Amino acid sequence: MSFSDDVAHCRALLRRGSQSFDAAARVLPSRLTAPVAVLYAFCRVSDDAIDEASDPGAALEALRQRLERIASNRPDADPVDRALAAVMRVHGLPRGPLEALLEGYAWDAEGRAYATFSELLGYCARVASSVGVAMTHLMGVHEPRVLARAIDLGAAMQLTNVARDVGEDARRGRLYLPAAWVGAPDLATLAPSPAIRRATLRLLDEAETLYERALLGVPHLPADCRLAIRGAADIYRAIGAHVRAAGGDGVSRRHRTSGLEKTALLAAAAWNERRADRRPLRDDVLPEAAFLLEG
Repeated sequence: MSFSDDVAHCRALLRRGSQSFDAAARVLPSRLTAPVAVLYAFCRVSDDAIDEASDPGAALEALRQRLERIASNRPDADPVDRALAAVMRVHGLPRGPLEALLEGYAWDAEGRAYATFSELLGYCARVASSVGVAMTHLMGVHEPRVLARAIDLGAAMQLTNVARDVGEDARRGRLYLPAAWVGAPDLATLAPSPAIRRATLRLLDEAETLYERALLGVPHLPADCRLAIRGAADIYRAIGAHVRAAGGDGVSRRHRTSGLEKTALLAAAAWNERRADRRPLRDDVLPEAAFLLEG
């Protein structure tokens, strides 16, 4: 199998797996469409491998060894592994964010609960900020201040996901809202109670703060990448706006953006990006995600 065949396999996984991610990825420069699809494909297959395992700890160790072979350019005979090995070699993609991602998936499989918002941010750092850091490296940007804003964007998106999926997660026996905010509700009968709604709205407020911080980093990205990243942020923010318009009800239905709305949001993002100022960045980073900048 050639690299192009392996990438085609990865692109198919992307199209099936995430409409919002796929919509934003379509406006990435052609030089990044393949590596981004490969990154997403690894995220997808590793998540499935841990989620479907009877022993998450053993599955995590197996994936770490698999990633070690990929990083050492000795990938298994799998299209995703072969493609990722090539991407890591050509683009200098570090292994650390991918290891963090695997750990986050293992936390999911363990059914880990989060007592505080800080603990939830630690989870967001692993399953989402890690991807933001990896994406930024693929763009050829390694400046810690820019990577810190990518961390913010990943965390904001994941908080939006949590707010959107409260009901869906509850039906799977999971609750990501911090216990300090909602206690220990019965997930089998979870309803959009005032407490759940307040916690969901509070989560969206936290996400908004992170989106604002994250967007300061977009003008520091390569010019041909800015629209895709701003567009992705705006699409996810719109999902949060739908949840907010429903009074914080992420239980009764799963909110989403339509194809027409995504198109309009990307058009607006293009206009906003042309007007955005490039301002100096602060060097602050989410404490729960600072490990992503180490090494």
